[in-house]
Amino acid sequence: MMTITDPHSEAVAASTKWQNQSAAGNAGSQRIDEIYGTDVFDLRKMRERLPKGTYKSVMAAVSNGQRLSQLDADVIATAMKDWAIERGATHYCHWFQPMTGQTAEKHDGLSIPDGEGGVVFQLSGSDLVQGEPDASFPSGGLRATFEARGYTAWDPTSPAFIVRGANYATLCIPTAFVSWNGEALDKKIPLLRSIDALNSQAMRVLKIFGTDAGVSSVGSTLGVEQEYFLVDRSLYHARPDLSTCDRTLFGSRPPKHQQLEDHYFGSIQPRVLSFMADVEDELYRLGVPVRTRHNEVAPGQYEIAPLFESSNIACDHQMLVMETLKRVAGRYGFACILHEKPFAGVNGSGKHNNWSLSTNTGVNLLDPQDETHTNLQFMVFMCAVIRAVDVHADLLRASIASASNDHRLGANEAPPAIISVFLGDMLADLVEQLEKGATSRTLKGGNLDLGARTLPTLRRDSGDRNRTSPFAFTGNKFEFRAVGSSASVAWPNTVINTIVAESLDYLATEIEGKLKSASPTEAQLEKVVKTVLQQVVKEHKRVIFNGDGYSEAWHQEAEKRGLPNFRSTPDALPALMTPKARNVFKKYKVLSRAELDSRAEIFTEQYITRMRIEAETMISMARQLILPAAFEHQRRVAQTVTATEQAGVDATDIREALETVAGLVGRFKSQADRLEAALAGVPHDAHKGARVVRDEVFPAMQALRDLGDGLEDAVAAGLWPMPTYRELLTIR
Repeated sequence: MMTITDPHSEAVAASTKWQNQSAAGNAGSQRIDEIYGTDVFDLRKMRERLPKGTYKSVMAAVSNGQRLSQLDADVIATAMKDWAIERGATHYCHWFQPMTGQTAEKHDGLSIPDGEGGVVFQLSGSDLVQGEPDASFPSGGLRATFEARGYTAWDPTSPAFIVRGANYATLCIPTAFVSWNGEALDKKIPLLRSIDALNSQAMRVLKIFGTDAGVSSVGSTLGVEQEYFLVDRSLYHARPDLSTCDRTLFGSRPPKHQQLEDHYFGSIQPRVLSFMADVEDELYRLGVPVRTRHNEVAPGQYEIAPLFESSNIACDHQMLVMETLKRVAGRYGFACILHEKPFAGVNGSGKHNNWSLSTNTGVNLLDPQDETHTNLQFMVFMCAVIRAVDVHADLLRASIASASNDHRLGANEAPPAIISVFLGDMLADLVEQLEKGATSRTLKGGNLDLGARTLPTLRRDSGDRNRTSPFAFTGNKFEFRAVGSSASVAWPNTVINTIVAESLDYLATEIEGKLKSASPTEAQLEKVVKTVLQQVVKEHKRVIFNGDGYSEAWHQEAEKRGLPNFRSTPDALPALMTPKARNVFKKYKVLSRAELDSRAEIFTEQYITRMRIEAETMISMARQLILPAAFEHQRRVAQTVTATEQAGVDATDIREALETVAGLVGRFKSQADRLEAALAGVPHDAHKGARVVRDEVFPAMQALRDLGDGLEDAVAAGLWPMPTYRELLTIR
């Protein structure tokens, strides 16, 4: 006779025990200024350790893209090696970002035999500059299966760092990853190319306004807010869906979840706060300028956010943030979940991508300043972004498309799949003035009197924020709110940089063509600029929306305006294969047609593969966990019916309950079979397969989940074979 005991009581007991053990917290942390950047071979350490000439070459490479000589590389490698050994490193690796969406590394020892029974430490300039890992990563057809050679190339603009563990320290050298044919196989090369394109076109605009004096470059800056969940590790590993897919494929929502909104910005529990402090210590050592930590909306959900940095370094640091969250979580008995929607019925996680433009002299080109209506240069950059978002809304949507983000976009917790721009009251009024051809005022926010003598008067911003907008202006930057929490931000920022470069090119060309003099007067320049901007606003104002992006009325209005609404990844990814997309990436030398097509192929294959893994996991859980528990429940209820009737007691209610469960079990088993059949029908062609997954496999998964969640509510709690939402979302 089959018997089933309570399958997750031990996991719950273990989580409670760990919580009690961790109550002491993280006392004794060192001061931030004593540890910040200690494990980074940054410019300050280079200045201390390198000859002056070599250091100047490094600065020229970082600031102006000047190539380093082999001699300089040898000197830098020796200094980097000596520093790393002093810090306890035994190995080094070229740290790169292939198209898997994760980072990759191959470790090599810093020590070699000296021929006399000992060792010497070695890192040559050649070792620093170039590596050769196996190229068996997703290539989207750029490489044949049998072609294995690929190269990593040192990126001197992103400093090397040391990653530590209990008994290891590894020197990590940020690199780009390229095929033997020279095609980009990673996310760094296109990002760096897009930064170059943006710099060229932004400098043209500054030259028009005569503000390029002393400015050698313009780059995008970035601050990325990272949302994540923490789940007790014992409970996490007791669920095959979480441990395999990072999201729950079954799970009935408990009576209490986030509806009281008592978790949001609430007091941080000691075990979680200790984890956060440890994460921050590690990130400080790596030079990541994290600043914000707090509870997010859903139970068990949190956020960490850094200060702004140049976009290339910020993208590298973002990968380090995700890796550090995952690595440190285990020390505190947690599993860190970065999936966009790990739990149905509560808020998912995003990654707000705060993007701006800055000169090398530190001027933020998206700072409107006090009298914005007189700031023509700002208006040009603002209108360039508006035009870029309108012309290339499909590319922006494609840049954040994934199987996991599909669960989140459009729900009442995240921006809709319709890409629009929120400007706020002040800039919206300015745009209206531009459309009429003249600007004469800047709306002010005024002050707020809080009505109590002891409270200060607050300065109110000129407009409110809009959490429903996917691309919102928030004071001196644009916030791309639709990026998924598990994604690398390098690809979305490559797209933003490229499309804004194209718009700046368009505006600069229009202005230059209309100026009758190489040295126009201020009045002549103002007249031409406002004429050009007036036309841009008229053509692209349809993308501006300051209202509720969640409302059905907006969906109807967006359709009238002709704005695209790609609701799923298979809808969105074809935008990468249009002539428009190919032309813009080719023109600015960001991606060749082959490189762009490869990304469309890779992203499509990843969508199918992730969905297939989830579907197969669901089938496995249905047959190996849920059905046996349901059968055991039926058996016990049937025994109760027999015993009750033998005792001469009416068992009608119990029998009806048994029949209800039996009906659910039958439908559940049949739906698992239908899901398996839908999976078997997915064609090998990637783009056709993605549509079949969207139209047939995903609905079958949803139907199976609904039935499974119904069984969870019906089967005795002591028989349910996995931790429930109540336990996953509340035990800390």
